[in-house]
Amino acid sequence: MDRLLKLLQNNKGRGVKVQAITNGDETTIYIYDMIGEDWWTGGGVRAIDFVKELAAIDSETIHLRINSPGGDVFEARAIKTALDQHKAKIITHIDGYAASAASIVALAGDEIEIAEGGFFMIHKAWGLAFGNSDDMLEVAALFEKIDGTLVTDYQKKSGQEKAQIEEWMAAETWFTAAEALEAGFIDSIYEGEKIENKFDLSAFVNTPETLKAEPEKVTGDMIATDEIITSINTRNAERATEAQELEAKEESDANLNDMSRDSRERKLAQSTRGI
Repeated sequence: MDRLLKLLQNNKGRGVKVQAITNGDETTIYIYDMIGEDWWTGGGVRAIDFVKELAAIDSETIHLRINSPGGDVFEARAIKTALDQHKAKIITHIDGYAASAASIVALAGDEIEIAEGGFFMIHKAWGLAFGNSDDMLEVAALFEKIDGTLVTDYQKKSGQEKAQIEEWMAAETWFTAAEALEAGFIDSIYEGEKIENKFDLSAFVNTPETLKAEPEKVTGDMIATDEIITSINTRNAERATEAQELEAKEESDANLNDMSRDSRERKLAQSTRGI
């Protein structure tokens, strides 16, 4: 079976619908699913749906949270382009892994951070083709062009040499958080919620041992993942409240300092008049 079809078929129904949650001047978008439409269930992150939802967001900052095994590279390209063109500052958080096409989406971040136990994976383009030898040659030429655009994206972010990027892609390279930081694909590492692997990654060749455990059977919605999203939202709300309280305290302290300075100036004026 074609590896892309295998990836899609084995993960039907395993993700969760894209969510966008706004809190003040910040919006958090979750991509915890395949990139592109799930042909079996109608799920997955479709570019047309994502772009429409993104266009309605007017926040100054967008937190893009990713845990995805990848999918359709053209859908990923459309999503990345929409994020690149949005007025907001984009901060990418790789909560679990950004593999394959999902790594392209992750690059839309003005800042990119990854969970301590997360992974960033790049590889050469996959696809399925039918026809004669001429058709196959045309498809191969198209794949080479796609790979070229991916190399350019990874180079722009990392500053790595073209030959090095091509080598990593040919080898299907899974970077740990520390390796992704060293390679220049991400900007920082954070201690995040542990994301349980919900996806079947058997379509890939070099899947890390820690991600090879067979995911649980799909039974309705992925409740555990929803709980993690709820936990992250709660933590973000708490941080926003703390920031507001700190800002209010700093403003109060500044006002007190102004009052103290005015009092000193009045006393000095009174003393001067008495001379």
